[in-house]
Amino acid sequence: MFKIGLAEDDVKIATLIKSGLEEHQYHVTPIHDGSLALAEFKDHEYDLVILDIMMPGLNGIEVCRQLRAKNKDLPILMLTALGSIEDKVTGLSSGADDYLLKPFHFRELLARLEALLRRNNKNFAPHNILNFADITMDTYSKSVERAGIPIELTAKEYILLELFLKNPNRLLSRQYIAENAWDISFDTGTNVIDVYINFLRKKIEKGFDKRLIHTKIGMGYILKEA
Repeated sequence: MFKIGLAEDDVKIATLIKSGLEEHQYHVTPIHDGSLALAEFKDHEYDLVILDIMMPGLNGIEVCRQLRAKNKDLPILMLTALGSIEDKVTGLSSGADDYLLKPFHFRELLARLEALLRRNNKNFAPHNILNFADITMDTYSKSVERAGIPIELTAKEYILLELFLKNPNRLLSRQYIAENAWDISFDTGTNVIDVYINFLRKKIEKGFDKRLIHTKIGMGYILKEA
């Protein structure tokens, strides 16, 4: 999980950004004062920092300058309502890697953030893409492929596969699957989970050499290469 530092004095905007990024599996630390943000971001490691320009304490330009002096590789994305060419030049000259004007669409913020993370992390993959072995799931388009071959899943099969892809190499009990894929307490008298596991297996394993979903008798199921 990537750690994102967010310096934004508008609490409503900060809350919306934090909520949106956390839905994409980022960990976000919001701070509403420039001086406090500088101290936090200098003393702790972050994968990326988002800075508003107009803040109490220190403005984002000065925070950016001091952060860049300490860490030349830290990705910094600047947010501002100031949109003149001079403002953009000042922001980028202070050490920011990118510059996004308010108001903005969250999808654009997410795309720019991912571009900066990809630049600094060779193994970075967008959080809408889940991969395991040769299976790829796009949680935006709700599409699934194995070895480049599209696989059509029902809604419940999709939720079940997503649960496995988010927990690779982890043994999932029937109770855990019931609570997280069905949102119900596990009923020992039903085999509905086993039935849907078999449906899913047929779709993602039939015609392929490797089995991926394995049974641990009396314990549950695990997604692994073996």
